Amino acid sequence: MSVDEMLLSVAQAAERFGTGERFPRRLIAERRIRFVRLGRHVRIPASAVDEFIKEGTVEPLSVSWRAGRVA
Repeated sequence: MSVDEMLLSVAQAAERFGTGERFPRRLIAERRIRFVRLGRHVRIPASAVDEFIKEGTVEPLSVSWRAGRVA
């Protein structure tokens, strides 16, 4: 993480995820995402959100059909 990297609040991270604040808070509690403690505040690096989304992305399979069945 670079010094100039954008740190997101839990609310901002939730907005990027398209979820409520509970989801990023759970990721932090379970240590499934990188985060930074600044006193009482918790911030999530923008790159950590992007990495989490990228790691969870499932690419489609190419399926060929033959006689109504997957070949």
